[in-house]
Amino acid sequence: MTVSRSARLSLATVLLGPVLSLGLAGAFPATAQSADFTISSPDLASGKFDAKFVLNGFGCTGGNVSPQIVWQNIPEGTKSLSLQVFDPDAPTGSGFWHWAVYNIPVSATGLARGAGNSAAGLPAPAFGGTTDFLDTGATGGNGNYGGPCPPAGDTPHHYVFTLYALAVADVQQAGGIPKTGTAALYSFVVNKGLGDGLIAKTSFTATFGR
Repeated sequence: MTVSRSARLSLATVLLGPVLSLGLAGAFPATAQSADFTISSPDLASGKFDAKFVLNGFGCTGGNVSPQIVWQNIPEGTKSLSLQVFDPDAPTGSGFWHWAVYNIPVSATGLARGAGNSAAGLPAPAFGGTTDFLDTGATGGNGNYGGPCPPAGDTPHHYVFTLYALAVADVQQAGGIPKTGTAALYSFVVNKGLGDGLIAKTSFTATFGR
């Protein structure tokens, strides 16, 4: 039997149509992926701390100004943000907490340079949490930013800035913890204690040594 050219083309369309459709569907997804939730600092773009942001105390002579922090693409459903800065290299056996800010409103797109140096610099209702500089006076007041100051001669320490997107407006109330709770306690709450209340987190790291 002889099959006409037009019949052959029709048969090919029937057989290959579903395959071509699947291939095109894979190449061009029906919905675009959401943009990544990110945190960064223009003041630490080099990946290292300038003297302006280093602690003024404990043998260091920096300006102890908190660096500018910016974030993008807050996930849907976020009701507040929390920021923590941690040095895992500190010779304490448990690291060292340098800065913590909780209940940051989702209307904020970042923290201005110096915002962490006084309670008035934070966007309401955010508050500065307890750090390992508690009652030392090195930060000008409890709850304020404390810059890096690793022991002289250490290899550069890593300072991890982590931003949490939370489905609760008040992490203190949701976690059932005191406002003066340690940074480690708050870290436990935001990472584990809130369960599905943690929507996402994002980090960047800067280093400093002397």
